[in-house]
This record gives sequence, C-alpha cells and structure tokens, in this order.
Amino acid sequence: MDHFINDMVEIFNVTEESVGNDPLAMILVFLLLIFILVIAYLGIALFIWLLLKLNRRIFSHVRKKKGNQLQFQLLERLVSVAIVVLLIIIPFAGDNIAHSILGSTAVLAAVIGFAAQDVIKDMLSGLQISIYKPFDVGDRIELEDGRIGVVESITLRHVVLSSIDTLKIVIPNSKINSMTVKNFSYKEKPKSIVFRYPVAYDSDIEKVKTVIAKAVKESSFSKPGKPGKDKSPEYAPVYFISLADSALIMSVTVYCEQGFSSEMVMDDINSRVFEALKANGIEIPYNYTNLVIKKG
Repeated sequence: MDHFINDMVEIFNVTEESVGNDPLAMILVFLLLIFILVIAYLGIALFIWLLLKLNRRIFSHVRKKKGNQLQFQLLERLVSVAIVVLLIIIPFAGDNIAHSILGSTAVLAAVIGFAAQDVIKDMLSGLQISIYKPFDVGDRIELEDGRIGVVESITLRHVVLSSIDTLKIVIPNSKINSMTVKNFSYKEKPKSIVFRYPVAYDSDIEKVKTVIAKAVKESSFSKPGKPGKDKSPEYAPVYFISLADSALIMSVTVYCEQGFSSEMVMDDINSRVFEALKANGIEIPYNYTNLVIKKG
C-alpha cells in the first residue's frame, strides 16, 4: 500500500513539473499517468497469473508422467507461494523488507518463534510427509481414531482423505504426521483390504477356508497381489486367526486396483462371502438372548 501511495505522489510531482499551473493540462496529464500506472499493474498481475498457470501445467504434465504423488502436489503449491512472494510481496514492499526483515535480527528471531505456530507446523509437516512418504495419493489408510479413507491430496495445511461417497476427511498435516497410521497399500501398487469373518465353533475349518477363498477369487475387483515363491503375484490365503467368545475368526487379505472405491470392493466381497457361507451350510454366529419367564 505504501508503495502505491509513493507512486501516486511521484505521479503528482511529475505532473506538476511538466505542465506548470495549467489546471486542465495538469488533470489530463495526471489521468494519463494514472492510466499508464494502472496498465503497468495489470500487466504485472497478468504476468503473475500466466506464471501460476504455467506452473499448474508443468506439474500436471509431471504428474501424468510420474504419477499423482504427494511431493508433486506440495511442490506445486510451494512454487506458487514463491511466485507470489517474489513478484508481489518483495517488489511492492521494496526497501522495507530488506531493512526491516532481512536486516533485523529481532524480526528474524520473531519469525523463528512464529515457526512454532500451527500454520508453519503444518507446512513443515507437509514437507516431511512429501519427503518420507508414509502414504501416497491413492493409498487406503486408517487413522488412530478408526476413520478410514483413500488419500486424495495434500495442501500446505492439510491432507484430504476420500471416504464413503462424497465424504471428505480433512486433517491438518501436523496432526496426521504425529499419528500412527495404518497403510493398507504401503509401497504396493495394488491396494489391500483385510476382511474378517466369524464362523461357528463346529465348522469344518478347511471347508470354510476353501469357500471364502473361492468367493474372493470370483469377485471382479479381486486380483492376485501377494508375492508367491517364484515372485509372481497370487491370491492371499485365508487364515484362522483367533478364537472369539462364540466364533472362530477367519481372515483374508483382498488385493485390488487403486482406482476402485474401497466401499465398492468391501460391498462386493462381503456379499459374495456371506452368500457362499450360507449356501454351504456354514453358520455365521451372532449374539442372542434367552428370556426365561417364571410364573409367580
């Protein structure tokens, strides 16, 4: 703002020196110079807009070649911020930044202190996430509080997870960076989903394993993803993992392509397994209550 006011004062002084005391000429020259100044500012704004658009196109091209990875999303936003700072803040602030910020150790100390604030913490955490990549775009993750979603994007402030339908979970970078996160797709091209099914205690375990495995393989979403002995991918086996109070717990990991919604895969697999268990006479136990009525 001070820079703009200084420009206006300079225009007025130039106008006064060039036309003398002629009021009409002074007004016309003053308006002409203001028009030139506005055109110059619009030109700068257009140049910045073109740079930002070019930045988006470059990173869009990079993502098409290298994949939509977190570090590219964060780097694109950092470059956009750098363009704004270098072409707007520094030029318009002029000598004020050089003398008051870069030249003042007190202000530098204040900036360092400000780094502990939420905004800077989120930016630094976003940078850490993009470098170390505990998860990437398209990964299915589970948060400490049990919420599950597919990583959609990362900004300078937060990570966006896509959950059921149009539901989005937005988490600050600093918060998710400090969490223990379950990643069902860590460094794997196909994502994975773990399913658990209870069956009755008197069930034939080998038959249950066969029925569940067959139902999983028949799904159009399921694909081989577990490395076999010869390194070629294969379907994951069904495991008998625990004894519950009233059921045997079976578990199977299902692999599928990143592009499919987790809810679609879960719906299809659960429906197939439920129908297969029922068709083969395998009981799925559930809690029930016996009510005893005594006559007085």
